[in-house]
Amino acid sequence: MALRRDLLKRFIESSRERSLKRPLICGFSSISAPKLPGFDYEPRPYRGPSAEQILEKRKRFLGPSLFHYYQKPLNIVEGKMQYLFDENGKRYLDAFAGIVTVSCGHCHPEIVKAITEQNNLLQHATTIYLHHAIADFAEELASKMPGNLKVVYFVNSGSEANELAMLMARLYSGNLGMIALRNAYHGGTSGTIGLTALSTWKYSIPQGEIHHVVNPDPYRGGFGSDAHHYAKDVQDHISYGTPGKVAGFIAETIQGVGGAVELAPGYLKLVYDIVRKAGGVCIADEVQTGFGRTGSHYWGFETQGVIPDIVTMAKGIGNGLPLGAVVTTPEIANVMAQKIQFNTFGGNPVCSAGGLAVLRVLDKEKRQTHCSDVGSHLIGRLKDLQQRHEIIGDVRGRGLMVGIELVTDRKEKTPAKAETAVLFEKMRELGVLVGKGGLHGNVFRIKPPMCFTRNDADFLVDALDYAMSKI
Repeated sequence: MALRRDLLKRFIESSRERSLKRPLICGFSSISAPKLPGFDYEPRPYRGPSAEQILEKRKRFLGPSLFHYYQKPLNIVEGKMQYLFDENGKRYLDAFAGIVTVSCGHCHPEIVKAITEQNNLLQHATTIYLHHAIADFAEELASKMPGNLKVVYFVNSGSEANELAMLMARLYSGNLGMIALRNAYHGGTSGTIGLTALSTWKYSIPQGEIHHVVNPDPYRGGFGSDAHHYAKDVQDHISYGTPGKVAGFIAETIQGVGGAVELAPGYLKLVYDIVRKAGGVCIADEVQTGFGRTGSHYWGFETQGVIPDIVTMAKGIGNGLPLGAVVTTPEIANVMAQKIQFNTFGGNPVCSAGGLAVLRVLDKEKRQTHCSDVGSHLIGRLKDLQQRHEIIGDVRGRGLMVGIELVTDRKEKTPAKAETAVLFEKMRELGVLVGKGGLHGNVFRIKPPMCFTRNDADFLVDALDYAMSKI
């Protein structure tokens, strides 16, 4: 009996000692699920169809290529700033911003006001007539661009923007061959699907004079962060795989769909020089990195110290509106005047009013500085988390464009596909919506609305810590 009491006493003391050694994260122990930060907003009662009814209708009437997140799809019915609400009124922290689209916040009052006022006056008039909204928006957007990037074309999406940029490059250079990076995503249209270099997004159709060079990925690339070796591959490709001349080169500064991969430092400066000597133009795809999201700069290409010949943008430009743009130099723009170049909805008054409001809100609320501050805090906390969880192979990104790559073996960098799927579901249960990326879907994409706060960042990391401790 005495021996049994002694063993029980030692077990209790050992358990207490282990409990005291367990790390605390922002007031939550690793065995306690964190709680969403407070938010003074009450969603409206939802009386529409259920998630099951909507899913059934989607299956009947929409294309089978559509996919949805989560084993039990979410029916999102309302949004306010960095939060979303489902049909039951449950609140979620939106850490993916409608696929990096909601820049200022869901239903931002100043943007809603601008859209509503214009919508009540005139919903649509094409550019065959004059309207101040498109001119005002173009002027404001051009003022954000460096160098001689002063001519604006409005379109409806990032894919359209990249299609137009590729057309401009070919017409201006007189060449056909385009160079893009492996692991890139530039759209899913029949033209841009050739630029995209992820097999999961490509159909077996003619790709059309497009060359994919080695990706300058500091984490997975064969040359680490050595930009010169990656740039040499571009020169070799031009020398051996083309007539010696190319139409252009296109790259994201931080690859979005590819898993928040930031290019090796100095890479674009080296490659832009090589491409221009080969007669081509340089295109920066800012669909996801633009408008201050990186924190350190307004445009992603500025992090590499370059000025492109053409810049494409979409997503955050409209805070959810179907809006995109191409900005280029007067010299390149002139080639488009050889024929009629027209977009029925490009520069639509409602979209233009909304886009102009987005630019002004980003400036007024100092969102670039905010992204730098909150993003640095978030990345710092994630790197701390990486020290405790072997599954985190890499934490990367800038500002509020962050990637967390999950692996089963840090040395071999084996993608943790199954584990990522489990964590993805667990994060939703905890109230956090994140994105997924990378060829194997093993990268969490953290790209929230730019009103995302430090408290939100802490909650996200705590939730991830809790979820990982349960695997």
